[in-house]
Amino acid sequence: MQLFNIFLVIWAAVAFGNFILLFFKPAPYGRHITEKVGPIINSSMGWFYMEVSTLIIMLILFFFGDRRDNTVAIVFLGMWLFHYSHRTFIFPLRRRGGLNRMPLFIMLFALFFNLVNAYLNGRYLFMLAPVYDISWLLGIRFLSGAALFALGFVINVYSDQILINLRKKDKEGYRIPHGGLYRFVSCPNYLGEIIEWIGWALATWSLAGFVFAFWTVANLAPRSRTHHKWYNEQFEEYPTTRKALIPFLF
Repeated sequence: MQLFNIFLVIWAAVAFGNFILLFFKPAPYGRHITEKVGPIINSSMGWFYMEVSTLIIMLILFFFGDRRDNTVAIVFLGMWLFHYSHRTFIFPLRRRGGLNRMPLFIMLFALFFNLVNAYLNGRYLFMLAPVYDISWLLGIRFLSGAALFALGFVINVYSDQILINLRKKDKEGYRIPHGGLYRFVSCPNYLGEIIEWIGWALATWSLAGFVFAFWTVANLAPRSRTHHKWYNEQFEEYPTTRKALIPFLF
């Protein structure tokens, strides 16, 4: 357990380094893709391969762990599978229009991250953590965390649907999104995902969960800033009151 916690601290330090790097050099995929990124793959295929790994690793750790009869562990597994089943099987099929391509190295980096992240969370929850009593499901930490997890998921999916609907209308370019939390921020889909994994961290009350939430912020906060800047450069009529990620603040 001590070695596990040391690795978590190191993994969090890597997240901080990634956070700093992404403020200066945006990840080159989606609207920020360039011609100097190496081999290109189909983005839907890339999404599938990098997300399905989380399902496989978490299921392996659950079935080889010693918490298979623990109700709380089963609930945690269900929350994880709910999110990543959507990301693996539904989200890639919903994506239409835009640049349907992804650099291979981005997919490989995301695959590596997902493997490590799923291992750390599954290893802790199903093998190392003290056994959660069923009363945990009625505690304030789980209930507030589960509520945030559900809220973040809804915000993320609804905001993505707004973007998807725009791409159906203009498959070759981008438009200004409106509706939902786009009234306040440029990237409510990212905000939803951050809220979701903060909820996971609270619900599990684990260092592994909080490090995952920190990684989510480290990846998506700089990305949202880059998106916000791009929108303002591309559209003169872009709403000046919108922030990048957090309404009224950032």
